[in-house]
Amino acid sequence: MCFGVTVTNMKSARPRARTYRMGARAQAAAETHQLILDAAIRQFGDRPYDAVGLADVAAAAGVTVQTVLRRFGSKEGLVEAAVAHSSQQVRQARWAAAAGDVDGALRDLCAHYAVWGDRVMRFLAQEEHVAAMQQIVGAGRALHHQWVDHMFAPWLSKAKGDSRRRLRAQLIAATDVYVWKILHRDLGLDPKATQRTLRDLVNAILA
Repeated sequence: MCFGVTVTNMKSARPRARTYRMGARAQAAAETHQLILDAAIRQFGDRPYDAVGLADVAAAAGVTVQTVLRRFGSKEGLVEAAVAHSSQQVRQARWAAAAGDVDGALRDLCAHYAVWGDRVMRFLAQEEHVAAMQQIVGAGRALHHQWVDHMFAPWLSKAKGDSRRRLRAQLIAATDVYVWKILHRDLGLDPKATQRTLRDLVNAILA
């Protein structure tokens, strides 16, 4: 009887062991996937697209080129996955504030530009001659427009027709990365002064 119980327990333990091993492998695979995407975003953001090879991304992620190819198929496939991944990260960072919370929205915006602003400028510089950069920049623009629609919905919902289109265009332009670059990089305003200046611009538009 005891022997029978022992055998039964051993048999029931085997599927749990296999499940654990499969779960561990899946977690390791997910972590490798994340490492590659993070490395790709850094590499493509810090260097010209044509200067970045899969070997560079693999080395930065601590994996082999074959691992990168097995997961993403090609450099273009890696870029596509990196765009989707970074878009999700940007959305989480930029949508933290509630709609109508202008101070919170601009705080999140400046925090995002502090991390991504210089990389975005490098993407924009390559947009006209690199198809992959067009994809990245296009996704970024779409996210920025969606962010404006969400954060400034209380004001946009009150405007109609051409007035709404002009208001939306003004808000998109005033919060664009180029304006952040002019204020922070070109004119040397510190982060707090940059955020206050953006707030002044947005206030003038909303008024």
